[in-house]
Amino acid sequence: MEKFLSLPIDKQDIIVNAALKCFGTNGYKKTSISDIAAAAGISKALIFHYFGTKKALYLYLIDLCTHTIINEIHRKFDNGVTDFFDRIKLVTGIEISVMKKHPAILSFLNSVYFENADEVKEDIKAILENSESKSFRRKIVFEGIDTSKFKDDVDPKLVMKILTLLTDGYLSKMPKSGIDIDVLCKEFGEYINLFKRNFYKEKYL
Repeated sequence: MEKFLSLPIDKQDIIVNAALKCFGTNGYKKTSISDIAAAAGISKALIFHYFGTKKALYLYLIDLCTHTIINEIHRKFDNGVTDFFDRIKLVTGIEISVMKKHPAILSFLNSVYFENADEVKEDIKAILENSESKSFRRKIVFEGIDTSKFKDDVDPKLVMKILTLLTDGYLSKMPKSGIDIDVLCKEFGEYINLFKRNFYKEKYL
């Protein structure tokens, strides 16, 4: 891994983007190192030289994507936004800006979430259960939020759970060949507005 990280950033990006695209399109099991090498325009031997195994490369990509998004949120996050739904829109917008710069991130992370290959499924489960992004997302969504705008019988945490399930279900139906991020952003915004109209007290609408 150190040999890979010693490469110039532009060369790292070529390999990373090729791997994200291949894994995101075909999944772990059906993606070969040869596929990634061909997409990156380098030899298969170099991929093995840098990462050792396909699994090591795959797990590295999960960690890289997670921290890329977290770092961008740290950079652009505004804790002065205290409205629950505005906070979600803010964070989602930041994540989408990352995906526009690196389009393959979304399809890759989507494929990771639904990956069931025996070689990596336990590793993925452990990563998802102990993910820094999971606790980080919970913190940035709820810390400092004004929950008084919700109707008295509405639990904000339940609303967040519903939104998460909705997003997971939406992503599971997205085509692996390509994801229209602008369409995703527009539809998600419509979902947020619908929830706000139904869960907020009328005076806050």
